[in-house]
Amino acid sequence: MVRFIIEIAKFAIVTTMLIIGFVANAQKLDNSLLWKISGNGLEKPSYLYGTMHAVCETNIDDKVMKAFDETNQLYLEVDMDDPNLQASMMGGLMMKDGVTITSLITEEEAKKLDAFLQKNIGFSLKMINTFKPFSISSMYIPKLLDCPMKAVDTELMNISVAQNEEVFGLETIEDQMAVFDKIPYDVQIEELLKSAETDLKKDKEEMKKMLTIYKSEDIEAMLAFTKESENKLALDFEEELLINRNQNWIPIISKVAKEKPTFFGVGVGHLAGDKGVIKLLRKKGFKVEAVK
Repeated sequence: MVRFIIEIAKFAIVTTMLIIGFVANAQKLDNSLLWKISGNGLEKPSYLYGTMHAVCETNIDDKVMKAFDETNQLYLEVDMDDPNLQASMMGGLMMKDGVTITSLITEEEAKKLDAFLQKNIGFSLKMINTFKPFSISSMYIPKLLDCPMKAVDTELMNISVAQNEEVFGLETIEDQMAVFDKIPYDVQIEELLKSAETDLKKDKEEMKKMLTIYKSEDIEAMLAFTKESENKLALDFEEELLINRNQNWIPIISKVAKEKPTFFGVGVGHLAGDKGVIKLLRKKGFKVEAVK
């Protein structure tokens, strides 16, 4: 059971960042995942890169490697290199106050959900009845891909470690988990039941479209796509999942970039829009330009 909980924690980290990176606002920006940050007192440039946390191909190419060569440290949304990361997250996986999934759904829904979970993650609803629904959703993410799952963040971390550079986080995993504490359990369960109802058909369709857009590096198309999503977590909790966090990151990015040239990797959904990281940095006086 302990190993099972650790696996949920590992995939829940992916789900947290995937859903959080799935919402945004829109105004036209160049097609690029890699952006150069300069000006505003910076002696050397830093770089901003849009990641995706469940992919078939990472999109890391020569220009990304060149940006790594020009920087001295890596900042991700959270420090993926922290050996205590999974342990820290495990404390936030359970629902509070004795609430269970079966207490929030009908008996018929419970039967369908149980069959769905046993088929797709190999565990019964009874075994994970006290887990937050979003963390359960994390376990079937690999099923949405027609390939072995890769994570861009993990690849960036591996490159940084290979170059003997430090890895840091713009926020803690506790910060990310706290975001989901603001989303009612019934909303989280609704998304889980929708996946069960179609046996992941809709989820797979959306994932396929996202991967195509990500490969094209069209960050504006990604934003347009999110507007079509039926995911209530993304659509109804944009402020908690995206806007507030973008704003919290700006002073950190500003400070860190002035201290040392840094490679910043955040979910691609955080880049564009009037309240996205690119335009927020520009408003602070930085020059942020696409690298092509």
